[in-house]
Amino acid sequence: MLEPGPAKKVTVYVGEDAHHRGEPLYLSVLNYLFRRGIAGATVTKGVAGFGVHHHIHTTRILEISGNLPIKIEFVEQASMVGELLPTLTDLLAGSGLIEMHDTTVVVAPTLPASRGQ
Repeated sequence: MLEPGPAKKVTVYVGEDAHHRGEPLYLSVLNYLFRRGIAGATVTKGVAGFGVHHHIHTTRILEISGNLPIKIEFVEQASMVGELLPTLTDLLAGSGLIEMHDTTVVVAPTLPASRGQ
């Protein structure tokens, strides 16, 4: 459970055409984070970008719009991130980038109180 205080912000970058076991890689990462109980994660799709191969991908040119950048972000306690990183690294298998920064959670999300209490 995410609590106020020191934490890690993790950002994972993949191309939308990257796959893992038949499903989009970003979805494999998101499902893994969900199963592990991460407080929340956000997936955003870029409108343009380039990667290590230096090919421009953009929504403006139809012929090269098939591999737009996908960014997955989440914030979690450092100990949990340490547990997640080996599997995240294996999931990407050289097909993406993982970066991590120290951050501070000021207000953490809480579950709503159960009805009837």
